[in-house]
Amino acid sequence: MKSGLPGKNTLDVEVTNVGTHGFWLLVDDRELFLPYDQFPWFRDASIRQIAKITRSGPDSLRWPDLDVDLTIESIEHPDRYPLISRVAPRSATRSTRHPHVADRPVARPAGRRARTRG
Repeated sequence: MKSGLPGKNTLDVEVTNVGTHGFWLLVDDRELFLPYDQFPWFRDASIRQIAKITRSGPDSLRWPDLDVDLTIESIEHPDRYPLISRVAPRSATRSTRHPHVADRPVARPAGRRARTRG
């Protein structure tokens, strides 16, 4: 018994190249370039995060690991969508000494003094 013809590929989108200035997508039969200066959400993302892309609608793309949703229109015509994320550099939001420890003084419980030798 033979099975029927395979169904249509529902993904129709893939990352074809990742470079230092941006990455390329193949969407349906079009190739689109997303430069990091216009799409800063991807600048510090891993290749795995960029490549994990889903089609959330006929004109919508989603990167679930990055929580980014873009329309194909906004990629093709970024000048029509002037809002650009103001992504803070990682070093400005995290301590470089101990990333799991907050940069603040350690408080002592009330009523306790530090021991001194005398």
